[in-house]
Amino acid sequence: MKPADILIAILVAIIWGLAFVASRIALDELSPELMTAMRFSIAALPCLFIPKPKVAWSRLIAISFTLFLGQFLSQAYGIAHGVPVGLTSVVVQSQALFTIGFAAIAFGERPTPVQTLGIGIAAIGLLMICGTVGYDFSVAAFAVLMIAPICFAVGNLLLRGARGAPMFDLFAWLCLTAAVPLFALALVVNGPMPTFQSLIHMSLTGLICLLVIGAISTSIAYWLWGRLLRDYPAAQVVPFALLVPFVGSAASSIVFGERFGPLRLAGMLTVIGGIAVMVLVKRPQILPKAA
Repeated sequence: MKPADILIAILVAIIWGLAFVASRIALDELSPELMTAMRFSIAALPCLFIPKPKVAWSRLIAISFTLFLGQFLSQAYGIAHGVPVGLTSVVVQSQALFTIGFAAIAFGERPTPVQTLGIGIAAIGLLMICGTVGYDFSVAAFAVLMIAPICFAVGNLLLRGARGAPMFDLFAWLCLTAAVPLFALALVVNGPMPTFQSLIHMSLTGLICLLVIGAISTSIAYWLWGRLLRDYPAAQVVPFALLVPFVGSAASSIVFGERFGPLRLAGMLTVIGGIAVMVLVKRPQILPKAA
C-alpha cells in the first residue's frame, strides 16, 4: 500500500474508535432511537444531490436494516444502558466471527483450519466477557448489544448483492433508508413532543458529536474505507480494522475513566486475538466482507 493510503486506513480506524466515545456523549442528551436517526439523517444529506444507485429497493432495505439500522441501534441501546464504550467496540468487531460462520451456512464457504481456530479463540473471549456481565451493566443490555455484530455480519453478506454500485452513493442511500424508520420509531417510543424538545435543547457538544458520527464516521470514513477495499486486496486493508477496539478502549479510558477487570480485559484481548487470526489468513471470498 502507498504510504498515504496506509495513513488513510489508520485515520479511518481512529475515527471509528473515537466515534464510540462521541456516541456515548450524544446519548446523554438523546435517546438511542433519536441519536441513531440523527446519525443517519446527517450521513444521508448527499442523497439530495446523487441519484439512487441501481440496486433493487428490496436489497437496499435489507442491507440498510441489518448493516446500519440493526447494528447501530443495538449499539446505541447497549451504550445508553451502561455497557462500557471500550467493551462495546470489541464486541462489535466480533462481527468477523459471525460473518465467516454465516458465510459457511449460506454459501457453503468452509472456513480454513486457521480461521476455525480464530473463531474458537474469539468465542472463548466472548464467553470470558459474558462472565463479567451483570455487575456494572445488565444482562439485557449486553444481549441487545450482541445483536450489533450479528446484524453487521448479515449486512456484510447482503452487501455482496450490491457489487458494482458506487460506494459513496450506495452508503448515502443506505443511510436514508435507515433514517426514515428510525425517526418513526423515535416518535413512537419517545413521543413527538419529547423528541422535538430533545432536538431543540441539544447542547453544542451534543451537536458536534452528532456531526462527528454522522458526517465523518458514517459518511466520509465509510467512503474512504470503500476506496481502500476497491484499490487494494482486502487482506491488506482489513487488518487495520483491528485498531478500532484499541482506539475505542483507550479513548474511553481517557474520557470516561473506563477500567477493565482482569477477566474482562483478558476476554477483550482474546476476542481481538481471535479476530486477528481470522482476518490475517488469506481467504479472498470471505475477507472482503469481513471488513
